[in-house]
Amino acid sequence: MTFDKPLLRTVLFAVGVVALVIGIYQTLLFNDLARNYWIFMVSMVCWMPLLYWRQKERLEAKIAEQKAKLAQQARAKTPAKSTKKRR
Repeated sequence: MTFDKPLLRTVLFAVGVVALVIGIYQTLLFNDLARNYWIFMVSMVCWMPLLYWRQKERLEAKIAEQKAKLAQQARAKTPAKSTKKRR
């Protein structure tokens, strides 16, 4: 069995949104934020890995972009071979 990271991301996001909505509803219904604090923390615990993974992917994409730019600059510095035949 393989690990499906996109499915995990979807589940974490969905649980985080549902927990946030339930927390807001309970807070408005009972007018007590302290009583529902744990529900908001469940939501944050679900979103923290998502934020971390997103930041990590942005950093990897930026590094790959810089490597591609350096490779392109290195190719531009080397002279192209001449297509003329030498006699």
